[in-house]
Amino acid sequence: MAKNNLLLLGSIIGWFAVITQYVLMLNVSLETTAETTIRFFSYFTILSNTLVAVYFTVMWLKKPSLLLLRLQKPGILTAVTLYISIVGLVYQLVLRSIWSPTGMQKLVDELLHSVMPLFVIVFWYLYENHKATSWKLIPKWLIFPSLYLVYILIRGHFSNYYPYPFMDVTQLGLNQVLLNSGVLVLVFLAVAFGFVGISSLLSKKQK
Repeated sequence: MAKNNLLLLGSIIGWFAVITQYVLMLNVSLETTAETTIRFFSYFTILSNTLVAVYFTVMWLKKPSLLLLRLQKPGILTAVTLYISIVGLVYQLVLRSIWSPTGMQKLVDELLHSVMPLFVIVFWYLYENHKATSWKLIPKWLIFPSLYLVYILIRGHFSNYYPYPFMDVTQLGLNQVLLNSGVLVLVFLAVAFGFVGISSLLSKKQK
């Protein structure tokens, strides 16, 4: 399948999953639309899948823009792949066992946490400029998840709402949440180094 076809398919699946999840959340939420929307975008899963959908859409359209130029920079695809891979990894290892969605929610759940991570990893393998992927980019890749963590802890302090059970300060206490966050940082680093290492091997084969 050609690159453009994969970009189009990724954008369609990505937007379908994110938008449908938003509608499903609105239908069951007891909060206001504004609060529900804020909570919706408080999930790293949603932010990462939205980022993937935006990436695929912009790269497919190829219309000259500042956003297109930014997304074409070395390492951006690897960063996007890192985030969505963590989404899939954490879900499979930690979250899958604690709830059992059904119907449309189950379909969307699998798209967000299983299908898209695998899809993006395959796309990354095929089309990333592996020669331009560098260890030096890893600190930049960690800025987004770090800012996310700070946001969740600050907002949770005032709203008592935490999107993930392992980040729930009200139930676990701040020390345990910080410990859990430290483990996640190590996972991010391990996966990031893994991607860079694989890119290094692939770039040598491409010579």
